[in-house]
Amino acid sequence: MLHNMPNLSFLDLALLCHPILALLPSFTSKPTPKASRRQYLAFSFFVLLALRHYTPATAPPSTQDAELCQTHDAPNPIAHLYPGNATGTLNGTITILPIPLTLARTLIPKQYRILTTAYHHLLPSFPTDMYPAILQAVHDHEVQAFSYLIPDFTRAGIEFPFLDLLNDGTSFKWAPSLLMSAGHSIALQGARDYGTAVFPATFDPPCDAYRRVGETTAFDAVADQGETWVHTSFALASSPLYSLQFFMNVTNQPTFADGKTCDNMVRLFNTSVTRGVEAVRGSVRAKIAPFGEERVWEGVEGIRLDSAFVENNYLPCEGFSGYGES
Repeated sequence: MLHNMPNLSFLDLALLCHPILALLPSFTSKPTPKASRRQYLAFSFFVLLALRHYTPATAPPSTQDAELCQTHDAPNPIAHLYPGNATGTLNGTITILPIPLTLARTLIPKQYRILTTAYHHLLPSFPTDMYPAILQAVHDHEVQAFSYLIPDFTRAGIEFPFLDLLNDGTSFKWAPSLLMSAGHSIALQGARDYGTAVFPATFDPPCDAYRRVGETTAFDAVADQGETWVHTSFALASSPLYSLQFFMNVTNQPTFADGKTCDNMVRLFNTSVTRGVEAVRGSVRAKIAPFGEERVWEGVEGIRLDSAFVENNYLPCEGFSGYGES
């Protein structure tokens, strides 16, 4: 019999019982005027109705979903510090993908000047005829704001930092496309609203930033439709080739796609989830916009870490003039 009953929340039950309360006699020791009691009951009914209307209904995750999404990521350590902001953790690998500077100029929209001096300041030994594109392959965990938590998701994309969006020397990062967890409507639409080309994809592993394969780690993302993919394989490097300061700079640059609004993600490298930053070396195989064909990088280097972030979405890009250090 019980399995045929509808799922009722506490507010649903309160609303159903409210008319009954109105008919019951008062059990208080002091007599209460009928008019004031009716006013109170009417007021409380509408308060409950308003709360019921604006409280989103949530369903418990199915057993299948729980089995699919058993992540090893650490909890979000900063949600209570920034309750009015989007916060979460990002676990994964950030890799420098060197490409010819001439190719970068053909891929990046012509109106955005490449700030070569800015990245050579952070990478003094980087070849002068090359440009440092960035691959981020990460798992977003416990993303929340105003105590509203969204399911985890994974994403991967090649980004183009050190671009002069405002013609004032401020470094911005162009993120034109992303592979993202298929079926995660909030994350997919959130990226599309920036003008990003979004490819719903299947990831391996589905709920972690990478999987262990012997002495290496692997990450695979394949779009559900179309020929778009990212495959990586990394092992620990004997020593870091690039400074941590470089990665802190590029991950904290304001990010844009169509240039109408900017994403301000503040990546934090000093919270409890960042227990260590590992230097890695390996290979990347990717076919994703704006590259028209598959490209393969061997012997590329980067870092692997878990970090917390604070995010401010859909801000006017003009407000970031002079932001950070270029």
